[in-house]
Amino acid sequence: MSAEKSIVLGSRGSELARAQTAMVVEALQRAYPNLVVASRIITTRGDDRKEEPIDPRAGRKGLFTGEIERALRAGEIDIAVHSAKDLPSDATTGLKVRGALPRAPVEDLLIRKSAGDVIATGSVRRQHQLRWKYPGTIVVELRGNVATRLRKLLASDWNGIVLARAGVERLGYNVSGSAFDFEGASLGVEILSSADFLPAGGQGVIALQIREDDAEAKAIVESVNHAETLLCLRAEREFLRLLQGDCGSPVGVLATTADSEMTLRAQIFEPERIEPRTACVKGEATSAVQLARRLWDSING
Repeated sequence: MSAEKSIVLGSRGSELARAQTAMVVEALQRAYPNLVVASRIITTRGDDRKEEPIDPRAGRKGLFTGEIERALRAGEIDIAVHSAKDLPSDATTGLKVRGALPRAPVEDLLIRKSAGDVIATGSVRRQHQLRWKYPGTIVVELRGNVATRLRKLLASDWNGIVLARAGVERLGYNVSGSAFDFEGASLGVEILSSADFLPAGGQGVIALQIREDDAEAKAIVESVNHAETLLCLRAEREFLRLLQGDCGSPVGVLATTADSEMTLRAQIFEPERIEPRTACVKGEATSAVQLARRLWDSING
């Protein structure tokens, strides 16, 4: 791209969303040094209602993405930058996820300030996983961005909270050891195995969404796309679409690749059972959509 071009990114305004958008800007400017990249902050319904509990029957479908998608469809922005796990499993008419940055670690973290059974999380999936793997856990509802949740932990009588590793690390905290410092307090940290604590579909992925008919944005996004991550994201989202699940459902799904093979695993929790239903399928990584159908058939068989 020799002539100077400009493009507008749209994202939420949280500290994590800004950090993720900065990663996208850096990737775009490495690919196109002459590209002028602007960013627009868009307030979503989830941001407006950040202290309100989410009805688990309604889930979070579109709560953190709807306004951004509307701005994209209206031409107010050219590329929407999303945490992929916030996106509804059904694609929005006229829009398409055309790219993804390399995936961050997918695990969840159990962050503790003391020993005990009172653990806070706003995720229905994590609530079920905690009760399954840590019998006797008392689950407390938790909302807010990463820093807000950590401050709530320090100010409360809870023993711990669960957060996505990707978000904590993208904000600059080193969680590879047994503890990390947050605002002068030392917090214990346990990286939860994704074998048991299967993540939400799209966890750890920064998704880049454009208008389907925008050929220029398509070319720009594809220049920074990490093909393996996008294939895994497509498999996970297709499984959730078939299941009619979103990030508020008690479902974990994870696609991984090795060489040209993809492994796709899922957990589904049901109210009457502590242990989840599980399934795993393997096949060609390029057959991500077909693998999702096989996984759906297997877990419902």
